[in-house]
Amino acid sequence: MLRSILNHLFGMLVVMTLVISLVFLIVHITPGDPAAVMLGPDATGADIAALRDQLGLNAPLWQQFAHYIGGVLQGDLGRSIFLNIPVTDALWQRAEPTFFLTILALLIATLIALPVGILSVYYRGSLFDQIATGVAMLSASVPSFWLGLLFIQFFAVRLGWFDTSGYGGPDASFTQRMHHLVLPALSLGVVSSALIMRFTRASMLDVLNDDYVRTARSKGMSEFRVVVKHAFKNALIPVVTVIGLTAALLISGAIVTETVFGLPGVGSLTVSAVLRRDYPVIQGTLLVVSGLYVLMNFAVDMLYLWVDPRVRR
Repeated sequence: MLRSILNHLFGMLVVMTLVISLVFLIVHITPGDPAAVMLGPDATGADIAALRDQLGLNAPLWQQFAHYIGGVLQGDLGRSIFLNIPVTDALWQRAEPTFFLTILALLIATLIALPVGILSVYYRGSLFDQIATGVAMLSASVPSFWLGLLFIQFFAVRLGWFDTSGYGGPDASFTQRMHHLVLPALSLGVVSSALIMRFTRASMLDVLNDDYVRTARSKGMSEFRVVVKHAFKNALIPVVTVIGLTAALLISGAIVTETVFGLPGVGSLTVSAVLRRDYPVIQGTLLVVSGLYVLMNFAVDMLYLWVDPRVRR
């Protein structure tokens, strides 16, 4: 078990090293000059060159990379070119909406997917199963931002139950802020629930013909108990995997949704940084999101030890 954990930690280190390198290279070879964006269209070449030198952008790429790696190893992700504050501070200021949006969306997706998946297996082959499977396939094909626009049109504009955008003012209470997250969380959660539901259904169907399930039926156990107690419990590993991956994907998927709903989260910060060619913010955001993704995969692997005792052997 200890050896497995150490192997996972080493793999995380290798992946994050590759991520840091690729993110740095991709950001710096992308067309666009932050100095030119900052100074505007009327800036002269001399002014742009002077600002690039001030920002350290005229240094050789390998020197910039070495400086960036040194900062990352010390927990310093650099300083935002436009905001003029440390990238860690910028991310921390925008973390709350993204964090709660991800949690609510994952909760909604799980609460929808698991019951529907279990009932689809229990009523397999029925009209309910066919409708649930069809709706799941349709939901997986719908972009979350388009669904969000529909929710805004119906629930915010027509019914007036929610605001069309924003996260509440500076004095807004926690309840008011969560109220602003209902529609974006629904749009993300409904789309994400499709994948979890399909994995739940497929995994449970795979174990229904195993020997222990037939033994449970031969003892007179009801089909519902067979499905819930035996099939669902033993199908948890792929379900836990897809829930963990969904949580990681929701963090990156929140970028477009935050833009649609005008949420001041990490997603909107990333979009503005890309438009401004704010290299440190782009690199820092991608690095943090990638790190969270890797950590989520590690947490899922550790959950295997609790879900399935056979993994400990």
